[in-house]
Amino acid sequence: MASTKFTTVVRSLSSSSGSTQGMVKPPIRVFGIEGRYATALFSAGSKQNKLEAIEKDLIKFQTALKSDKVLKEFVDNPINKRSLKSSTLQLAAKKLALSPPSSNFLSMLAENGRLQKLNSIINSFKIIMAAHRGDLPCVVTTAKWFYWCYWISDEDGSNSILLFTTSLFD
Repeated sequence: MASTKFTTVVRSLSSSSGSTQGMVKPPIRVFGIEGRYATALFSAGSKQNKLEAIEKDLIKFQTALKSDKVLKEFVDNPINKRSLKSSTLQLAAKKLALSPPSSNFLSMLAENGRLQKLNSIINSFKIIMAAHRGDLPCVVTTAKWFYWCYWISDEDGSNSILLFTTSLFD
């Protein structure tokens, strides 16, 4: 009888339904550690109505990492302490004029030692945001080169199609 009560208590404590309560579900699931962080950021951003600002900030920071070699080396250096990385990223966020949710997110990644996955997390967030906007990835493969392409859409822009022609008069 005692073992049954113990098992019941342990099972109720280990259920994960309580930890995801209050989370906003993204339109698409992205898996792995990158997906978890991107989903958490999407949930926090949607609660604050700052999804677009966060996406712009992350793209801005990703561009800064690609162009600034010193920042990239600092972020990638495993010798630097997490607290030093966190405070430095806060300063970099101020310099880049990032929003508070983006700045806090970068600081949290530094404190958790997840900066090596920053690029993948940003790319996962971009995938979630593309699905949130309703964007569909499309690859067109043809045997003939296109000279001209144009969009045709409804007045409200809800239904759109991309047309390709081989000449201007087709």
